[in-house]
Amino acid sequence: MFQSIWDDLKREFGYGNMVTRIIIINVAVFVVIHLVNFGLFLYYGGAPEKSYPVFQKFVHFFCMSSDWKYLLTHPWGLFTSMFLHEGFWHILWNMLFLYWFGRIVGDFIGNQRVLPIYLLGGLAGAVIFFFSANLLNYGENGVFALGASAGVMAIVVAAGAISPDYVMRLLLLGDVKLKYIVGVLVLLDVIGIGNNINTGGHFAHLGGAFFGWLFIYQLRNGADWARPVNGILDGIARFFRRLFSGELQRRGPKVAYRNPSRERVQRERESRRGNAASDRAYRSHQEQLDAILDKIKESGYESLSEEEKEFLFNASKK
Repeated sequence: MFQSIWDDLKREFGYGNMVTRIIIINVAVFVVIHLVNFGLFLYYGGAPEKSYPVFQKFVHFFCMSSDWKYLLTHPWGLFTSMFLHEGFWHILWNMLFLYWFGRIVGDFIGNQRVLPIYLLGGLAGAVIFFFSANLLNYGENGVFALGASAGVMAIVVAAGAISPDYVMRLLLLGDVKLKYIVGVLVLLDVIGIGNNINTGGHFAHLGGAFFGWLFIYQLRNGADWARPVNGILDGIARFFRRLFSGELQRRGPKVAYRNPSRERVQRERESRRGNAASDRAYRSHQEQLDAILDKIKESGYESLSEEEKEFLFNASKK
């Protein structure tokens, strides 16, 4: 049974969309930390008054702290905290909102932008949490923040900014436009701060929410903030692939001979083919656009693949 579950998770992580991958990582971390809690409980002979303080220190090691000294010695908390949950309802609602709204973001602006919004939104929330805790003194003795809420709120608000009139069917309420759902969620954070309920968490939510709106605003003006983030992530992935494949351990100079005459002839050939190639590229682009528009007319927007939606989005900006 466990092997079957493991195989299903590997398949979903390998072939699923980015929302699915983020959810799997969050759930896996949740399971691991509670296995650690269970192990500590057994180690201390079933005495929670002994095991729980140790467990809290373990969790805080990966949290975002309002204490600048702790943050300097634990900088990874900026990132690890956004994948960390203690409470079951905390992770459940975060993952549900991520699933509902993340699919909208992926469908409209591309699966490759989901993770950058989540990460940058989480960082924005962590920064707002840090400064609000120190300026408003609710973190005078040092408080910790954890959870995906800031990154999820960035996804939620990004979805609302992309398509405010998108309709979602809610239990007991029926069809509700996305802009009203997003507005209520942001208002709940404002109310929570005013009533001094999880003040640091709600400030982090608002930081993530603001970033989600800002990301879409910049994207509409031609600035894709997801591109450098994906470039960094791809570089890290390539490094570890080379590390584990042993490529980094191979040393020695690489010698290459270039024939100047051959390169000159190649450049001349490419220059002669340039105009013809650009004409063919324009015709190919127009034909693909016409085919997508015909498909929307026949089957609707939802019938498009992610690549077709991305192509249509890029074409609309030209």
